[in-house]
Amino acid sequence: MTDALAESVRRAVAAVTDPELRRPLGELDMVREITVSGASAEVGIALTIVGCPAADRIEKDVRDAAASVAGIDAVDVRVGVMSPDERKALTEKLRGGRAKREMPFGPDSLTRVIAVTSGKGGVGKSTITANLAVALAAKGLRVGLIDADVHGFSIPGLLGLVDDDGLPPAPTKLDDLILPPVAYGVKVISIGMFLRRPGEDAAGAVAWRGPMLHRTVQQFLTDVFFGDLDVLLLDMPPGTGDVAISVGQLLPHADVLVVTTPQAAAAEVAVRSGLVARQTGQHPIGVIENMAAMTLPDGTVLDLFGAGGGEEVARALSSDDVRVPLLASVPLSPALRAGGDDGRPVVLSQPDDPAARAIDAAASALAVRPRGLAGKVLRLNV
Repeated sequence: MTDALAESVRRAVAAVTDPELRRPLGELDMVREITVSGASAEVGIALTIVGCPAADRIEKDVRDAAASVAGIDAVDVRVGVMSPDERKALTEKLRGGRAKREMPFGPDSLTRVIAVTSGKGGVGKSTITANLAVALAAKGLRVGLIDADVHGFSIPGLLGLVDDDGLPPAPTKLDDLILPPVAYGVKVISIGMFLRRPGEDAAGAVAWRGPMLHRTVQQFLTDVFFGDLDVLLLDMPPGTGDVAISVGQLLPHADVLVVTTPQAAAAEVAVRSGLVARQTGQHPIGVIENMAAMTLPDGTVLDLFGAGGGEEVARALSSDDVRVPLLASVPLSPALRAGGDDGRPVVLSQPDDPAARAIDAAASALAVRPRGLAGKVLRLNV
């Protein structure tokens, strides 16, 4: 009876999910010896590294899982750390048995890659990207988000991935793999997570040129362990500079979503970002117009930035063969702005806000177009 009870506890603990790797502890070989004496269980687990930021949560989830087994009234969880050889074996398992890390988002990947671009800064591109990511995750998709705006990173703050000083957390490293923090179901990586220095209360500025920017984007795509994703979003810097060129080289098959405001000047520049993406082989799939007209409490309409910019960009990027739609016109919204400042995306915090509804509609349009198996090379590990 005791052996059967211990096996039941083992099954329950093995099913607990590591919050960073998003895989069961049993699959990750993190479960150690389990003994049962009477109604008391002693459970051993091994974390990936010393000081694992998810340690408290894993220990609690393991305790709860063991305690949920019928016949167990008390649980003692003993936490250890993997040996270097065990970590090496784990990283190879996460890589699918490959000795070296490869960029997993190539043309044969089933992950849909969407680069969110704009011609100008200040059009709310990052806010739109963050909310799109959260909305897609809320629909059940596995979502990753790369903050590729290296000079103007803001994604961690928009998603609440900051401490009391307003600084992003450093990601966990598993040997040469980087485990991205998770916010609202979205796996996130940003250069801001690597810039904090001991004793400083602000993240450092980035003053890099082409080669360093290219290397940063390449490492985000290669060294960060996102696992299996349905969608990978890239929050691109505005314009058509070094990062846009690098992403075009590294991800020539990516889809491109263009963000603009209704203003004619912004729309004209936004078209250029879509055209440059097309020159690299990427595919403009839609336009989102941000800061569109809002309806005031008295019923009047305020079109602070004019009207028609989104439709103009969509028209300019369309051709006889391909229609690029205007996916959403997101109105000016105090709630959208406040949610960004507070790190609480409006699509979750105030889903009935007009801006939230518009962004959710765009996410719904994107969610129904996953990448398929047609034409893909299926790699089998034997």
